[in-house]
Amino acid sequence: MRGSTESAVEPALPAITEAAEEPEAAGDTDEHAGDAEDHPGDARRARWVAVATGALLTCAGLAAALLRSAGTAPALVPAAYALGAAVCASAAVLGAKGRTRRALWSLIAGTMIMALGDQFD
Repeated sequence: MRGSTESAVEPALPAITEAAEEPEAAGDTDEHAGDAEDHPGDARRARWVAVATGALLTCAGLAAALLRSAGTAPALVPAAYALGAAVCASAAVLGAKGRTRRALWSLIAGTMIMALGDQFD
């Protein structure tokens, strides 16, 4: 009798295990579906932030280049501001195309170029 009981229980175990795994799998897809809906909004926001920051830093760099070129600063200073502004403008273009990581690094590089140019004054 023991042999028949064990054989009756064994086939039932895989069915119970499979049934227990199915709700978890369904719950995982529901959680990930909510995440997938949030990503387009996050990506759009990142693009707008990259474009706006790039445009703002471009305007600031060009204004600083114009102000420094009118003063007694060495020629390298306004050139550095203009170069940094150009790099920030390229970051705005990259951000508009969806290359937000590259845009971020371009913004950092452009700001560093402007800061380096300011050190020559």
